Amino acid sequence: MSSAATAGPGPGYRDHPEHIIEFEPSPKRVRVTFAGEDIVDTTNALILYESRHVPVYYFPRADVAMERLVATDNSTHCPFKGDANYFSVVVDGQTAENAVWSYEHPFDEVSGLKDYVALYWNCVDHWYEEDEEVFVHARSPRVRVDILDSSRPVRVELGGETVAETNRARFLFETNLPTRYYIPREDVSAELLASETSTQCPYKGTASYHSVKVGDAVHEDIVWYYTDPVHESAKIKDYLCFFNEKVDAVYIDGVAEEKPKTKWS
Repeated sequence: MSSAATAGPGPGYRDHPEHIIEFEPSPKRVRVTFAGEDIVDTTNALILYESRHVPVYYFPRADVAMERLVATDNSTHCPFKGDANYFSVVVDGQTAENAVWSYEHPFDEVSGLKDYVALYWNCVDHWYEEDEEVFVHARSPRVRVDILDSSRPVRVELGGETVAETNRARFLFETNLPTRYYIPREDVSAELLASETSTQCPYKGTASYHSVKVGDAVHEDIVWYYTDPVHESAKIKDYLCFFNEKVDAVYIDGVAEEKPKTKWS
């Protein structure tokens, strides 16, 4: 039997019993700013892990500038968490519409989310863990990134040609992702073209890109690099990395690696 504070068991689990939602307290101080003001400043956040989703911070209302939130008519339904109500953030005439959501009567399995709110990452200006800005989504304590120097021979083929070859790559091992091979720029023989593309990673920083020209073909944004990585990933600064998924082959110790299947494939 559910309490008045919850909406009973989540119906989604009947068809998807394998679906996982877990949450735990985060020991970090987390701040969220919008239009120059702190909307959240807390050491009492929860970090939520859900199947097929990135980690999400939930914040106790006591640590949220609720006076800056305006309830809207928007609502959504999650078969695992319940009905979400929404708020816009309004500061000095600037509005982040429907940027905040809350489960007023969550399903029993996530009853601990009651009286907490969450925010869409890209709807506000800045997120900080302690005093360091974080990009894209919360850093998961369950993700590990190891960057190891290796003398194993690495060779990259693209368009039928060898475009990089080295025995001083740095291998990056990240939880649940393919191994990435970061290569010194001087060991890349490809013709690199400038690109305006950039992406962000909470564990590595802001990546810039190169396209590669081989013969008459241009392979768009197939190489990335970090000019100013976060401290934990400093070893890959200015090294170049090819998409394993998009080149002809990556050879390690003379053996072609199996192409990984990812969202970039």
